[in-house]
This record gives sequence, structure tokens and C-alpha cells, in this order.
Amino acid sequence: MAEDQPASSPDDRLNPLARKERTGIIIVDHGSRREESNRMLEHFVGLFRDRSPWPIVESAHMELAEPSIATAFDRCVAAGADRVVVCPYFLLPGRHWHEDIPGLTAAAAARHPGVEFMVTAPIGLHPMMLDVIEQRIEYCLLKAGGRAEECEACAGKGLCGFRSADPPARD
Repeated sequence: MAEDQPASSPDDRLNPLARKERTGIIIVDHGSRREESNRMLEHFVGLFRDRSPWPIVESAHMELAEPSIATAFDRCVAAGADRVVVCPYFLLPGRHWHEDIPGLTAAAAARHPGVEFMVTAPIGLHPMMLDVIEQRIEYCLLKAGGRAEECEACAGKGLCGFRSADPPARD
């Protein structure tokens, strides 16, 4: 956008990446009864916020925990957003992506006339997920072989190692 154009130019619609300062980003997961899982989303969203060009970034849980999508939407608007992009932190499309998250987002938006919103595709089919999965497998194999520390997700849980379903031998 040229510097001499007003902040709210008709050309904004031609450039979907314009208006970063007035675009709220909500990263939403399912939500969990386990506070540890909810804190992991907060941590991830903090990392995203720190490296993102988007100044308004909030986390939300679809259900079971706060902040809800409605709370995050309200926070975005209070911070100056006039449009909100909801990004599901889900691997694959399903009912939550197709029905629940859009419905909850529409209900939140209804309290803010004039604020537009969209729900992005889930992240799972992105080609970079192939690298993420490969790196996770390699790291866990290194851990199982004693050549790496437990990752943050597995720390103290004893999950990152080979086990057997064979019953214990009897004497």
C-alpha cells in the first residue's frame, strides 16, 4: 500500500495481506481438561506471536477451556481488529473445522457488527508437515537409543521409548 493512501483504502480488498495492524489472528485448538495441554497451545501461540508480522494474535480453545473463541474474538476487536482470521490448530478437516469452529466464530462476530472474519484450512495437508513428522520420528528414535533428551511433550512421562505388548515372563 502506498504511503499517501489512507489506512482504509478500497485497494485493501485487492491486497489480502494489507491491514496487518487491523487484522486479528486467533489460533484455536480443541481444548482439553488437562491444563498442561492448554498451556502448550498458549506457549505455541506466544512463539508464533513473537515471530509473526501480525500484531494482534490470540489463542483460543474450541471447548473445555478458556479462552474461548468468543473471548479471543473480543480481545482482537478490543485491540483494534476490524477483521479476524481464525486458524484451527488441527491436522485434518472434520466436523470441528467444517461446522463447530465456523459456527462459534460467527456467533462471536455477531456481537461485533462490521468486523469480518474467516476460518482458514487446518494445517495437516501442508507439505511442511512431512518434514515435521520425519523430524519427530527421528528425534524419538534418537531418544529411544539414548542419544537425545526427552522432548518437551514427553518429559517425565516415560512415553518416548520402545515397549512391548508381550506379557511378562512367568517363573
